[in-house]
This record gives sequence, structure tokens and C-alpha cells, in this order.
Amino acid sequence: MRIVPVNGLELAVEVHGDPDGLPLVLVSGMGQHLVGWHPDLLASMVRRGYRVIVFDNRDVGYSTQLDWHGPPDLLAIVNGRTELAPYRLEDLAADTLGLMDVLELESAHVLGVSLGGMVAQILALASPERVRSITSVMSHPGDPTVKPSDEAVDLLLRPSPTNLAEFIVAAEESARVIGSPEFPLDVEWLRTRSAVLWERRQNPAGVARQLAAVLVASDRTEALRALRVPTLVVHGTLDPLIPVRGGRLTAAAIPSAELMEIDGMGHDLPRQIWSRLLDRLEDVTHHGETVRADAVRSTLRSPVSPP
Repeated sequence: MRIVPVNGLELAVEVHGDPDGLPLVLVSGMGQHLVGWHPDLLASMVRRGYRVIVFDNRDVGYSTQLDWHGPPDLLAIVNGRTELAPYRLEDLAADTLGLMDVLELESAHVLGVSLGGMVAQILALASPERVRSITSVMSHPGDPTVKPSDEAVDLLLRPSPTNLAEFIVAAEESARVIGSPEFPLDVEWLRTRSAVLWERRQNPAGVARQLAAVLVASDRTEALRALRVPTLVVHGTLDPLIPVRGGRLTAAAIPSAELMEIDGMGHDLPRQIWSRLLDRLEDVTHHGETVRADAVRSTLRSPVSPP
């Protein structure tokens, strides 16, 4: 892991795989750290030829935490005081783009989960020439009618743990509420990850500021209709935090987007679906590489005007 300057902030980043591999930027969900990606999943991506970039978003882990803003008034924001949100999802997209600049990535494939899927969509809309493909996982296009279940909302509003034991219990409860009910829970990994996360910088106010950015996000549906970046949309059929309708709306908005619904999956990535997910990821990244190569050939064939 190293710390790099991005947009006046500092972001913690790790890079896995061959420097000549296909660049794949993974954008984490709300409150998730770069160590939240299962190392076996990252290793599988590397074996498939990707150079995988993982990082802490602003307000998470070892990246800059914007504590000078204080905890956001989420109730006021929900009631229309959108100006109280310290930043927007567009700022997170700009951070991702800035990180690509620091890593000297002219363009990359981008996979985002939950909040990260929203960021991937915004990044592709703002800078399509920098995005070879997007994979939007368990996310939605900002449609305000996509609502979490009551149980998922209660989970978001629970008091923050004050010690490691409470943190582990909360992580297990969260996994049982929003995780995949038809796949076995990997309790050992969950506890190991929780211990690692607890040793990093836990900041409930930072997570709340990320949530505020989601709450004030605009509906991207119409804008996405103009997107021409190769896209894969992945969603579990039993997701209680962002119901599967969110994925269906995303895929319906983006021309030629591929929709992959996974029966029995909730708001997580169980090991049992990794192979299927990576197979489809290879399809969309291959498509993205083909589109990119065609664009280069088209540019080379274009007549050059005399000076």
C-alpha cells in the first residue's frame, strides 16, 4: 500500500498483478476499505490477466478523512437540505480519475460495487474516453424509487460499535441482514476482515458523509441513455439494500448494457459466484478492448489535414 496525492487529498492505494496487465480499477462501496476485497478474488482477477487497482475512497481507511466537516445532518438532507452534504458522488468520481492520473493510466476498465457502481457510472459519463468498460455491481442509476428494505434501513441507523468484539458482531449481523441468504456465510473471512478493518481507521462520521453523497445524488437515468461505454450490470435477486430493480433500471438505461442477475445473491459477493462474475467481466473487458482498438485504427486511417 502507498499513499498518493489526489485532488488536494491523500488516497491509499494498492496495485496487484503484472504492470502490463489490463488495468482494472475497483471502486469500493460505502464505508468499505481496500482490504475489504477478498484477496482470493483479487488473485483470481490477476490470474485472468488484470492489473488490479484497489484504494480507499475519501473518508475511509488511510485516505484523507474530512473530519472538519463534522457528521452530516442526514435527516435534514433527506428533507431537502441537499446543500448540507459535504461533497457529491461526482467528487468521488473525480478522485478516481485523479488516482488514474497519478498511476499514469490513460484509461482503464472500472468495476464498482454499490456506491462504487454509482461512481463508475458518473466517471464514464464525465470522461468516457478514460473508461474502457464499466461493471456496475449491486448499484442503481439514482432513481429515487429504488428503496432499501426496512431491515436494511434499520441496519444503517444502528449505533456504531465501540470495540472490536462489537464490531465483529455488527459485521455478522449486517451480513445476515443484507448478505446472500442462499449462499453460506464465510464467517472466518468475515471475522478476519473485521479484525483488519478495526485496526485501520474506523470513522462512522466519514461513512455518514459518503451516505450523504448518495442521498443527494441526481437521477442519472436520462444521462445514461447517451452512454456508449461497454457495460455489464450485475445484481443479486435477493438484495435488500439496493433491490434488483436498481440493476434492471441501470441496464435498461444504458444502451447495449448486459444484465447479469444472480439468483439468491444479496448485497455481497459470495465466493460461489466469483467464477461466473469473472467470466462475464472478461466478456465486457474484451468488448471494451475491441472498441478501443477499433477507435485507434479509425484514427490512424483518418486523413491528416496539411498544416
